[in-house]
Amino acid sequence: MRCIFVNQVSTLFLKIAVIFIGLPILALCVFVVPEIGRYAGELLSNITYIKYLVISFFYVSAIPFFIALYQAFKLLIFIDKNKAFSELSVKALKVIKYCAIIISGLFVIAMPLFYFMADADDAPGVIIIGLVIIFASMIIAVFAAVLQRLLQEAIEIKSENDLTV
Repeated sequence: MRCIFVNQVSTLFLKIAVIFIGLPILALCVFVVPEIGRYAGELLSNITYIKYLVISFFYVSAIPFFIALYQAFKLLIFIDKNKAFSELSVKALKVIKYCAIIISGLFVIAMPLFYFMADADDAPGVIIIGLVIIFASMIIAVFAAVLQRLLQEAIEIKSENDLTV
């Protein structure tokens, strides 16, 4: 009984952490992204639709981020319901992996845009921020892939053991 309670408290803490991870990104999308778009429009005024390109890029890259957060939340729910070793968990990890790859790919595609903004503003930190996001997303993708494979193997071993009994 005590183990179940400790498990639910720890997953509750992680669920709250997932929500608190999403809130700053939501705030950035609402308050900061339009300002970044406006600033990019002023900085690179020779490119006609740069403001809308920058805003759309950040909003499009936020979509897989929130999908991955939702999948992480679902994974925690599966753990609460003792369904951690199920195909549903494997599927959630697979979606998280693909979302991380998509985010990384989007930022790789946008690196020339970051370069132009950094060059026009003489701020190389913009490129470093883009690279950090790319590498962090790839680390998450690799980690999710490893967990997905381990979980799939654990499920196969469990099903083999169930068949031999």
